[in-house]
Amino acid sequence: MNCHENHHRGHDHAHGHDHGHLGHAHGPVNYHNRAFAVGVALNVIFVLIEAGYGVASGSLALLADAGHNFSDVLGLLLAWGAGLLATRAPTRSRTYGYRKATILAALASAILLLVALGGMILEAVKRFVNPAPVEGLTIIIVAAIGVVINTATALLFISGQKHDLNIRGAFLHMAADAGVSLGVVISGAVIMATGWNVIDPVVSLLITLVILIGTWGLLRDSANLAMDSVPRGIAMDDLIRYLNGLDYVSAIHDLHVWPLSTTEVALTVHLVISGNEPTEGFLPELQNALKERFRIGHSTIQVETEAGGACLLDKKHCC
Repeated sequence: MNCHENHHRGHDHAHGHDHGHLGHAHGPVNYHNRAFAVGVALNVIFVLIEAGYGVASGSLALLADAGHNFSDVLGLLLAWGAGLLATRAPTRSRTYGYRKATILAALASAILLLVALGGMILEAVKRFVNPAPVEGLTIIIVAAIGVVINTATALLFISGQKHDLNIRGAFLHMAADAGVSLGVVISGAVIMATGWNVIDPVVSLLITLVILIGTWGLLRDSANLAMDSVPRGIAMDDLIRYLNGLDYVSAIHDLHVWPLSTTEVALTVHLVISGNEPTEGFLPELQNALKERFRIGHSTIQVETEAGGACLLDKKHCC
């Protein structure tokens, strides 16, 4: 059996594989659509309320925060749109469809968050140099409303963010806003009670530091996925040992594992078979094992024989 023949055998097998989590997760997809719809609606209402109070009270702080919250609405729309794009069917020119959009959206969310955090740090430094009192009870009340709305929105994504980097980006945006609003409430109340204006920038920097830790993880993971790195949680050493330990397999080469989206993982590998031909159920069983043990739901496996000669891809730079 030569490499060309083996390629067709592997290709035929590929049509029988699981096409990814999104294709079988209609419930979660629909839930996240509802979560995004509710989250966008709540935050648009809050932006309008905050901007209205800002105009009525003449508070530049409220108007600036309304602009910041509007940028988070755009972040939610970005993540939502990427999730919807990922469900579109592949085409002849985009054979993987638009699944990668979720990775790009997560990366964009991380960058937007870092820019926002940079603005928060600059503002805090300015307030250290020129401490300013909180502009009144109105701001504290509006910020308290922001805590409720942003926390409620973040809770909509708290379960999905553990397994989907795109959802984690939306979660961090909302959690960050909830933290900022909580900081305004706490520092405002303390300042009104004690007159210690320095509390405001101190609380802002502490909250920024906490948000920065989560954002850095999002940036690192999304950048790695954008570069087709092996997704976190997949132990390559264990995977290689497993494949080498399979019955019939004498060697493996050209092993690649990469993300199709923030929730789907793909694998290609060449298995060199020695001795007898594997049983009819060998490949389906292997595919199921890869999905159950390593969360790899999109696998393409090419089978070769030692007698068939060296494969063209069996080179150091391909392994």
